[in-house]
Amino acid sequence: MNENEAETRADKIDPRLKLAGWETNKDIRVRREFPINIGKIRGSGIRDSVLKADYVLEHKNRKLAVVEAKKSSININEGIAQAKIYAEKLKLLKAYSTNGVKIYEINFQINNKGEMFITSEGEVGEFPSPKELLDYYGDQNDWRNKFDEIDIQPFKENTELRYYQEIAINNTLKSISEKKKRILLTLATGSGKTVIAFHICWKLFKSKWNKNYDGSRTPKILFLADRNILAD
Repeated sequence: MNENEAETRADKIDPRLKLAGWETNKDIRVRREFPINIGKIRGSGIRDSVLKADYVLEHKNRKLAVVEAKKSSININEGIAQAKIYAEKLKLLKAYSTNGVKIYEINFQINNKGEMFITSEGEVGEFPSPKELLDYYGDQNDWRNKFDEIDIQPFKENTELRYYQEIAINNTLKSISEKKKRILLTLATGSGKTVIAFHICWKLFKSKWNKNYDGSRTPKILFLADRNILAD
């Protein structure tokens, strides 16, 4: 009897993720049917299909990997292209395609121009643990950990960031954690610069980051805007 995809996830993929340590708890979240975008607007207000990842693996509010699931009767090769697309959209360095029986892993890195490229890919025996994924990124330090531990807060009743907003926030906080003093974000009109600025300020404030990097007090933040409504 052939399983459908939902049965394969429940019977084969979920247990293998759990065995590797991917079970939602205080620090770990397994996001299922994660909406990557809401679809590009075409003519007459019609949108393209929403991109959804079958699984996104998170550690302390930070997305680390995407998993594309296929039912057990389908070859894992069928999900590789989708897994790569989703990883590149979310700027994740690990992507997986699985049918519950086999697991295919794609490893990425990012060059100094911000471009992603594949370093290796192929079948693996099991999913990596949360620690193994964090070690692969290799960019954790005390301040990065503090920023990761702070939850995203609702902004104008919206708790889910657009994927590129989250990338901008994470890249900015990474640069701050590495004590870089000049950081410039450039985004188009309507892409949510105010939302991004709010979340960066929120995480700096709640972590008690300051220019001395000693965590002894909350920072003073100067927010310049060309419209009163933005500052308000």
